[in-house]
Amino acid sequence: MRLLTGFPGFLGTEFVSRLLQTTESRFLLLIQKKFEDLAMAQVRALNSRIRGAESRIEIVFGDITLPDLGIKNDPRLTQITEVDHFAAVYDLNVRKDLAKKVNVDGTRNVLEFISRLPSFHCLHYVSTCYVSGRWNGRFMESDLERGQDFNNHYESTKYEAEVLVRSAMNSGMPAVIYRPAIVVGDSRTGETRKYDGPYFVLQWLLRQGTYAILPEIGNPRDFTINLVPSDFVLDAMAFLARQESSIGNTFQLADPSPLTIQEVVESFSHVLKKHLLRIPLPKSLAKAALAGIPGLEAWLGIPRSSLDYFVHPTSYDVSQTMRALRGSGIQCPLFSSYVKTLVDYRVKNPDLRTKAMI
Repeated sequence: MRLLTGFPGFLGTEFVSRLLQTTESRFLLLIQKKFEDLAMAQVRALNSRIRGAESRIEIVFGDITLPDLGIKNDPRLTQITEVDHFAAVYDLNVRKDLAKKVNVDGTRNVLEFISRLPSFHCLHYVSTCYVSGRWNGRFMESDLERGQDFNNHYESTKYEAEVLVRSAMNSGMPAVIYRPAIVVGDSRTGETRKYDGPYFVLQWLLRQGTYAILPEIGNPRDFTINLVPSDFVLDAMAFLARQESSIGNTFQLADPSPLTIQEVVESFSHVLKKHLLRIPLPKSLAKAALAGIPGLEAWLGIPRSSLDYFVHPTSYDVSQTMRALRGSGIQCPLFSSYVKTLVDYRVKNPDLRTKAMI
């Protein structure tokens, strides 16, 4: 049995769906009581489209921020062999205390919980490429502690959490670490549950006419942004999670050939048939304006925390991931092959949330 945290979040839910269809795995889903209605709706959806899913999904109420995950004397715990830890605060604007509580203390609680599981075999931990912080250069899959600076509390607390997982691995705990880059919608359908990252720019362009004004932070030809569609991330994780050879490794689920900021923006503008009027703007000035002018950040729909990623100095090595996926048929598609799908989905579904599910 697999214990999964982070349900009914999008990635956790879709990971369950993939393993239900490709393995005989049974799942014990750790759910916060406040998300009960949404979680039950997701379970019903899984049951409706996957034959026999209802007999392989069970629910337990708890919370990763509590000791023992808030689970007391549940006989099912003796059956748990795999733990899939997805739960985290995915929000660049998250407060430090909340990020610490969920991302760091929550991971520590999961690791302590695992130490008491009699049949435990492996932890599958979802980290992020951005444990790199603002490392200036190529960040390897084996890298972690490089003395890097961080853009926000999300990055720094995910880094601290991965330090905890790496320490447990060094002490003998079997685990696999997955580091997605910036996850966007499904490359085939455009589906997503949350608009953030590059969607902020897309939304700004959609609000304007044929001629769209776009502030340029730094030199958009000099900096890349690493975007990966959710189906690639989930297919890769579901495949790697089934391989015994994955244990002990870290996989950066990133685009091996990421586009520059300019190329991404031009891809959006091409699909939207917009003519861009670019206005060069230093990052410091842009941040100051968003912070100092009341209502500007909300009106633009571009949070100032996202501006750091327009001048992000890090690239991500994916050599180990590509070797492990060789022969599986799973690879990151070109952004040009699915950008229209992302745009079309956003146009047809304008009201999705932009905040993290906390």
